[in-house]
Formats: sequence, C-alpha cells, structure tokens
Amino acid sequence: QVQLVESGGGLVQAGGSLRLSCAASGRTFRGYTLGWFRQAPGKEREFAAALRWSVGTTRYADSVKGRFTISRDNAKNTVYLRMNSLKPEDTAVYYCAADATWGGAIPTSPGVYDYWGQGTQVTVSS
Repeated sequence: QVQLVESGGGLVQAGGSLRLSCAASGRTFRGYTLGWFRQAPGKEREFAAALRWSVGTTRYADSVKGRFTISRDNAKNTVYLRMNSLKPEDTAVYYCAADATWGGAIPTSPGVYDYWGQGTQVTVSS
C-alpha cells in the first residue's frame, strides 16, 4: 500500500525559506510522478511542482517558478520541495501526491494523481 508522509511545514516570515519532505513507501516509484500541490482556505487545490522519478524531469507552476525547487533522494525514497523567497500568498496546506501513469507530459491536474499524503501547513507572515 502506497503511503506518502509530508513534513517540514511551519510558520515563516515573508522572504524566508522552508524545505518540505515527502517520504514515500509501499512500492518502488520508478515510473511514477511525484508532485506537490497546495490548497489555501476557500480555494481549490492547485499544482505547485512535480518530478518524474525515473528521469528527474520537473515541472513548475508559473507562480512558484524560480523560487521553488523539487528534488528527490532515491536512497531515502523521499521527495523534497525547497521553497525560497516565500510570500504570504504561498500560505496553504501543501500535499504530496503520486501518479502511476507512465509517459506523457507531467500532469498538473489533482484528479490525475492516485495517492495523497495528509498535508502539511505552511504559513507565511507579512
């Protein structure tokens, strides 16, 4: 059974940095896409970044491009989201997700992803 466990959220001032971690277990993730989504109060869940595990290809939302970096540690089966230059509008619950679909473009729609973590809160104060 696939499990995704996020950690690393917290309260940070605008301009600060955080690193989120997503520990994945339950199977090998070669061929999977691991993504980060976020959901602010009263808003829909939105794509932030994703990584194709086997080749390391990445994709970012325009709103985080240049500030966020997604990466993986194969030995630890963990995906990271390094977030720099944080803004108050980055405040949200951040979710890790996994998509088992092979090939094609990295998906950005939450509905495509098969597995989800429980989320971790990120709050950026102004």
